[in-house]
Amino acid sequence: MSTANAPAVKPPVNHWIVALTVTLATFMEVLDTSIANVALPYIAGGMSVGKSQSTWILTSYLVANAIVLPLSGWMIGMIGRKRFYMICVFLFTLASAACGAAPTIEILILCRILQGLAGGGLQPSEQGILVDTFPKAQLGMAMAIYGVAVVVAPILGPTLGGWITDNYSWRWIFYINVPVGVVSLVLTHFIVEDPPEMAGRVKATRAKGLSVDYIGLSLISLGLGSLEVIYAKGQEWDWYNDPFWRAQFFMGAAAIGLISFVVWEWNHSNPIVNIRLLTERNFASCGMIIYISFAVLYGANVLLPQMLQELFGYDALRAGLVMSPGAFFTMLIMPVVGFLIGKKVDSRFIVPFGLIAISISCYWMGHYTMNASPWSLNLPRCLMMAGVGCLFVPLNNAAYQYLPKDQINNATGLFNMIRNEGGSLGIAIASTMVDRRAQFHQSRFAEHVIPANPMVNRWTEYYSQIRMIRGGLTQFVADQQGFALLSRMVGQQARFMAYMDVYFIFSAMALLAFPFVFFMKKSAGKSDAPVH
Repeated sequence: MSTANAPAVKPPVNHWIVALTVTLATFMEVLDTSIANVALPYIAGGMSVGKSQSTWILTSYLVANAIVLPLSGWMIGMIGRKRFYMICVFLFTLASAACGAAPTIEILILCRILQGLAGGGLQPSEQGILVDTFPKAQLGMAMAIYGVAVVVAPILGPTLGGWITDNYSWRWIFYINVPVGVVSLVLTHFIVEDPPEMAGRVKATRAKGLSVDYIGLSLISLGLGSLEVIYAKGQEWDWYNDPFWRAQFFMGAAAIGLISFVVWEWNHSNPIVNIRLLTERNFASCGMIIYISFAVLYGANVLLPQMLQELFGYDALRAGLVMSPGAFFTMLIMPVVGFLIGKKVDSRFIVPFGLIAISISCYWMGHYTMNASPWSLNLPRCLMMAGVGCLFVPLNNAAYQYLPKDQINNATGLFNMIRNEGGSLGIAIASTMVDRRAQFHQSRFAEHVIPANPMVNRWTEYYSQIRMIRGGLTQFVADQQGFALLSRMVGQQARFMAYMDVYFIFSAMALLAFPFVFFMKKSAGKSDAPVH
């Protein structure tokens, strides 16, 4: 069926106002994936729980979010996109208020699950609304607005979360969602409309009766939920070496759940997630590129503030401020890329620039030094975010161009799930490899930091003389302090080299996505091409 020449549904108001309206709640939802990170120590202290228990505040949100993302297309088909979007905004707002008021860690985790379930449907819904609202020539610019929300929000999250937590209370990182959610609900009610053909499809679906693929729903919940738990807790549990078999259990559950889900949905007449969409070459290629590139982006987003706070002595706010300038480059590049796509520049000519920029920026970051200034830390970061601006809009524009219009809802949910899972993988790689490479470098350095080494002896003797003269210490105590200080410096250097190693890994990963560009179809001047 060809829908390429079908006119865009005219909204009751200007379509740019529609775009800004549906972006409000999406921005807050994506912001919540990172805003709580810096507040975890405050939450753990305020509720008298350990660090390990408090991390479930993040994990529970990501697990719930991952489960709902691929299901959103099916739910939209059952109740309509506008209604589904408003239900998600309402529940997300309600859950945010409950998170802020939670008296115990158990209730807070429960509310975060509800928040993740509600928030998971916002991104696919917004993308579907934009595709139906905007004409083809302006869709690139519309995706640029959506891209600003999805890419910039996780970057601003730690900065905003650190400032709110330092100046007010951690509870306000959740309360700030409430007024935004209320405004979004009111505006959506009056501004956003479902296209006429969607109303017909919903009526036809309801006429057939409610048919829920309970087996598919159970399998994807098991698979994605277990996968997210592994991403979040795998390093803490030591992966396959976990003596309590927690990691091995969730690894097995994820493998069984996801493999069984693919087999079941592939052969199901009315699947809850249309896996067959991945047989469309353009959609699958764009999905692989965004999976790998967002693994690099989210991994780097975790590495830099963590390194600045651990090794450079920055607080959360200052670390966030170092990252923030990169967001302006994304906001600057995305409209330009959207304009080029509107002028029928092929996405295949834009995406390689983004991948190369991300790879070069990670390689550049791998050459940081311990005395790097904020400005020198910023430059490669800005290049990376400019590269992201060259990726997000073209990929989101090209991914859906060869799909039937009645599959857009399913495709947006599946595509956003792929992107988010890539981000979770990048974070897991970052946390795991930093710890493991630090152990490697520490053991190599320790081979040389021994009393028999003349350089070590000279250093400790020099330090001992200073401490004996200035601190009035005995020779024995001064020697012990000198050796302890040298060991601490070696550990710090090993940790720093581990961060550099991971940046080099991410640089190579960005290039791994490059071959998929050659599998993409032409995505410019698509208005005359048939839809398959």
